[in-house]
Formats: sequence, C-alpha cells, structure tokens
Amino acid sequence: MTAVRVLIVDDHVEMARLVADHFGELGWDCQVVDGGAAAIAALGAALPDLVVTDLRMAGVDGLDVLAAARAADAELPVIVMTAFGGIDSAIEAMRRGAWHYVTKPVRLDELRLHAERALDERRLRREMRALRAAAPRDGLDAMIGRGAAMQAVYRLIERVAPSPAPVLVRGESGTGKELVARAIHQRGARRDRAFVAVNCTALPEGLLESELFGHARGAFTGATAPRAGLFVEASGGTLFLDEIGDMAPQLQARLLRVVQLGEVRPVGSDESRQVDVRIIAATHQDLEAQVKDGGFRSDLYFRLNVVPITIPPLRERVEDIPLLVDSFVARACERNPHSPARRFTPALVAALARRPWPGNVRELENLVERLVVMAATAEVGVEDLA
Repeated sequence: MTAVRVLIVDDHVEMARLVADHFGELGWDCQVVDGGAAAIAALGAALPDLVVTDLRMAGVDGLDVLAAARAADAELPVIVMTAFGGIDSAIEAMRRGAWHYVTKPVRLDELRLHAERALDERRLRREMRALRAAAPRDGLDAMIGRGAAMQAVYRLIERVAPSPAPVLVRGESGTGKELVARAIHQRGARRDRAFVAVNCTALPEGLLESELFGHARGAFTGATAPRAGLFVEASGGTLFLDEIGDMAPQLQARLLRVVQLGEVRPVGSDESRQVDVRIIAATHQDLEAQVKDGGFRSDLYFRLNVVPITIPPLRERVEDIPLLVDSFVARACERNPHSPARRFTPALVAALARRPWPGNVRELENLVERLVVMAATAEVGVEDLA
C-alpha cells in the first residue's frame, strides 16, 4: 500500500520537523519545507495527499500556499496552523477552502486527528466518484442506501431484471422511482437497447397519446409528418411510464392493447405495428383505491402489477441519510467548484436526519446543493440552515 504523503510548511523548521516526526510514526512520508515559495514549488513537482502549513510566514504566506494547493487539486486537504492572535486569518483560510485549522502551540494528537479525518474524507470522495463513474454500467451503483429497506429493494431488482415481465414501482414523490427503473433496465438483457422515460402528468392527454403511440400524417392540425412514437422508439428496450395513475381512461385502454398484444396503432392510422418493449410503470398513488373508484382500469392494473416494487420514504430509512449527504455534497462540490464547501459537520448531518423529508431524497439533495452553493467556509454547520 502506498504511504500517505504529507507536505509540511513552516518557517520555523523545528516545529515542522516535530510534526513530521509525529506523522512518521504512522508510516506517513513527510516532506518539510521552510516557506511558502518552497511549498508552491513542491506542489508543482508532486502532489501530496495532505498539506499542513503555517499561516503567517514572511513573503509567500499560508493563504498563498492554500491557493496554490486548491489550484493544483480542489480536493487536496489543507490544514493551517496559526497563533492565537491569527484566528481571524484562520477563519479566512477556512472560507477559502482550508480543511481545518489548529492553534499554536500545536497539540500533536489534535493535529493527527484532523489529518486522519481529512485523509478519510479524501478517500471517500474518490470512492464515491468511482461508484458514480460505474453507474452507467450497473444502475444499482446510482442508488444509495445500505439499510435493510433498501437492501430488500436491491434484491428485488436483481431478481426481476432478467425477466421481460412488467414492473410496477410504487413510492412517494422524490424517492427515486426512475432510478429503480433504470437499474432494472441496466441489469437486464435489454441493457444495450433504449431506455425511454415519459412522465404521464407532464403532457396533455392528446399530446401524450401522440408521444406514446405516434401519429399518421394529417391525423390532426399540425401533424405535417408521421411520427413513430415512444413505443416504437423503445422497441427492443424499456419504456418507463412515470405517474401511470394520472393517465386518462382512453389512453389506459390503448396501453392495455400494447401490453396484451405487443402492437401499437398510431393516431389517425388503420395499421398496427408490432413492438417488443418491456414496460416499467411507476406511481405515488394508491392504484387499488383508484381501481375501486373506477379511475383506473382493473385489467390494466393487473397486467402492470406483475412484479410490484415499493421504495420506502426517506423518513423510514434514516440510517441512509449520512451516506446520502456525503454523496450529494461530493456531487454538489463538483458542480460548484468555486464553493469553499468541503463537508457537513456531524451536528448538521444529525439535524438533517431528524427532519421529516416530505419530498424525500430529491428534497434532501436540493437542500444539500443549496447549502453548498451558499457556503462561506469549508465546513457547513447547523447555523447555515437558518
């Protein structure tokens, strides 16, 4: 295993060597330099895993070293050391992206604790990035959750993915129903064919009918050219029908024909076309109640509900919130590279875990991004929720 590499910067070399000796006991490879200019040169030669720098130095100071480190690698953790009278400068360093600061005289055990945490966070960020990079090959990698409730969902996905059977995904808004549908598609035999998603509430009835089934030329005003439709576009692959409970009765009847016979007839046409499509539908509504009330066709419901998968709301899998927050912070920092935010405090994560989250995972992700965008320092805390 490659040793951790640490760059230690202090114009008082005795202090720097004391830190290096302490880290050396951990098996870390430490490079000591006696000023900011030498530190910037060292960063240009080879990037370390961690930088520990004094803040106040003659000429090129710790803020300059911090800026050079951030320019070389925005995720390179930098811990600054400062005398008590330099606290304001240390806070400014945090605002500019320093991982943490310690006051002089430095307590080596405290510095070691911060260093280990910074390195752990760097490792986790890299692991998260690797998982996200793998997501197109395996949809389960895009889903986050280690609790029992999500493990049950993962097992269902694994079982149903090889089958062409229709799947009905249930869950409140924001729970990740499309992620489940994509995971099923990407784990199945159709993974190399199209995955087409359509939200049944996003389009008026007439337009949704044309989008799904296509239309013939002249079928209606403005239909100047024929359109194949999404069923044809998804043939050989998967069609994901989100919010199926909002589909109009006329379209339900047409969808039933596709499910039963595997054929579509474009609007305004007398000819049908065979399609081979796996249908995954999703809803946040109680379809059984809609069937009883006459709002949803019972025959279509039973055709779609061959394999039901229910995604738990976020409030029922609170144990997954820290992992979700870590992932969302990493993503938000990548999308907002000019933000100094690096991490959320444990107190903030605990406060987030106590919230009810009616908007579920989507609401959590949106809040995390807002906090990252608005952050003034590397560490985002409970006070930033106000």
